[in-house]
Amino acid sequence: MAGGVWGRGRDGPVGSLTLTALAEGIRASQGQPVGPSSTGPQADPQELGPEPEPYIQTLTPAFEAQPGNEVVAPTAGSEIYSPRNAQEPAPERPYQASQYSWEEGTLADLALYTAACLEEAGYAGTQATALTLSSALEARGQRLEDQVHGLVRGLLAQVPSLAEGRPRRAALRVLSALALEHAQDVVCALLPSSLPPDRAASELWRSLSRNQRVNGQVLVQLLWALKGVAAPESEALAATRALGEMLAVSGCVGATRGFYPHLLLALVTQLHELAQGAHSPDSPKVWEPSHRGPPHSHASCTVEALKALLTGDGGRMVVTCMEQAGGWRRLVGAHTHLEGVLLLASAMVAHADHHLRGLFADLLPRLRSANNPQRLTAMAFFTGLLQSQSTARLLREEVILERLRTWQGDPEPTVRWLGLLGLGNLAMNRGKIRHVNMLLPVLLRALGEGDVRLVGAALGALRRLLLQPGAPVRLLSSELRPRLPPLLDDARDSVRASAVGLLGTLVRRGQRGLRLGLRGPLRKLVLQSLVPLLLRLHDSSQDAAESSEWTLARCDQALRWGLLEEMVTVAHYDSPEALSRVCHRLVQRYPSHVQYFLSQTQGYLRSPQDTLRRAATVLIGFLVYHTRPKGISQDLLDSLFQDLGQLQGDPESAVSSAAHVSAQQVALLARAQVQTRSPNLFRFIRRHHSYPPRPHPLYDDSPFLRRSLAGRWSCLEPH
Repeated sequence: MAGGVWGRGRDGPVGSLTLTALAEGIRASQGQPVGPSSTGPQADPQELGPEPEPYIQTLTPAFEAQPGNEVVAPTAGSEIYSPRNAQEPAPERPYQASQYSWEEGTLADLALYTAACLEEAGYAGTQATALTLSSALEARGQRLEDQVHGLVRGLLAQVPSLAEGRPRRAALRVLSALALEHAQDVVCALLPSSLPPDRAASELWRSLSRNQRVNGQVLVQLLWALKGVAAPESEALAATRALGEMLAVSGCVGATRGFYPHLLLALVTQLHELAQGAHSPDSPKVWEPSHRGPPHSHASCTVEALKALLTGDGGRMVVTCMEQAGGWRRLVGAHTHLEGVLLLASAMVAHADHHLRGLFADLLPRLRSANNPQRLTAMAFFTGLLQSQSTARLLREEVILERLRTWQGDPEPTVRWLGLLGLGNLAMNRGKIRHVNMLLPVLLRALGEGDVRLVGAALGALRRLLLQPGAPVRLLSSELRPRLPPLLDDARDSVRASAVGLLGTLVRRGQRGLRLGLRGPLRKLVLQSLVPLLLRLHDSSQDAAESSEWTLARCDQALRWGLLEEMVTVAHYDSPEALSRVCHRLVQRYPSHVQYFLSQTQGYLRSPQDTLRRAATVLIGFLVYHTRPKGISQDLLDSLFQDLGQLQGDPESAVSSAAHVSAQQVALLARAQVQTRSPNLFRFIRRHHSYPPRPHPLYDDSPFLRRSLAGRWSCLEPH
């Protein structure tokens, strides 16, 4: 636009001007009859009520330009144009205004005087005055945009000094009347004062918001300023602040009908751009030292505007859910913005579903946007909205699946992560499993990804797939048997917890087959994962430990071990007696697997976690104690004895003392196995001379903090 968004300041005198005389001069120059009628359309008297008296107060000759370019108020002798004196000859001086030159600065002072003289005028008088001003400016051949800027700057300068009540309301009505015809110019004139925030500008924005005839037009102009590609970033931030002021006014959100989804997406995308700009060291800084407040205040202002938009439309529960889940904090984070978008979409699915169809429709063209923040934000919203079954039905399931599969080929891990989350949301909303052959290869392949988000999303999608009626439990058991056990010992805490939880869900869905004793792939997977589950009860990750306890409870229920109480006791109190009973039952039920159990446990003796090293040492001791001679190979016993001997020098005293006790059990079992291999003569002697049984291993209480005390009663470790 001509003149730019920011405009320029003006100073100058005001001469003897009369709005009525100006209007009559304009009509005379155009060959129209001269009279007191207004240039604007007249309102119906029935709607306006009693005609205000006076209808239009005239700027009289008493409004003189004093020496030094100072403006004085009207004198007591100022005359007023009214129906009573309409027939009296008008003084000559006001007609000189048609020949008066409009100098720079005139309109700023004229706006002040117009507001002052309209103190007693009603809405119709204000409307007529604004239209008269517009006619006068256009007739002078000047750009209307620049003149509106001057009027708005005059109001900005003088509104704070006007008294509360009618004078200030009259000035604000002038602004609303101008915005009704020239909303774009008014918005462009006010935006410079919104960054940094200005109290007078805030009051003007709020006054525009309260006027239902103009607030919709103004909001549309602010939306275009916010999302304009060619607009400077500072203008977008100023528009965001203005939106926050307007949307905070009760009832203003109703004016967003028709472009509510567009405005919501624009604000969320603005947060992504702010977060990306704050994180990137090479991005240009839009915050200058002259601006008050730190740069992050721009993000907080956008969040407040978003809250006002949601609250004003009945989405207070969405705001509350976001606060409880930490969604607002995630939205402004450089690395967590998309997580915040997913939380926002979930909250809207639960509490603001009347906007979901409009949002979904607006998202589709953005999914192919060249603007990276806009595209990723749209993808995250698209993924989250798939939780709504009615919204997902707007597209055919095959189309959605094909789009999500396409995202898996994107080189950017974030896009692949969003695609996996979308597959999980889609699987959750289907009453029956379809397209399993298309879903499973994508999800299973993602289990080998290096990005923790991708693995977690794939595990979550597989779990949701299992929860659906008719889930292919046997197929999943076969596919997960070689892939899931390594994830139980993954170095990433969240992956371990999710993998253990997926195993528990798989056991829960397949418990009928396990109870029947079917020796299928699920039974083999459970026995293959038993030792990791027992040891992960002592995991340093609280989530992994609790997930292991829940999964072991599912296994106990499905396989009917009768060890639920013992497992809970081991999990919360690290009881050696309870662990001994667990090992005794496992050795009795699965004697052919004891050697495999011991080999698995031996691998944890080198764990970096002190709790796992001690737990593995104790588990070896009890498994060896309850095993009969000949049940373990001599090579394995020798290897265990060697590793336990090395652990006796462990810097952690609890580990070294437990290793000493377990090494004795290994030595006793090795000696018992040697005796069983002796000749027949010695066997005859042994039948008549019983050897003393192996002593029960005794372990000291664990010095590590128990989860029952730390998690349930928030007690600290005793000193």
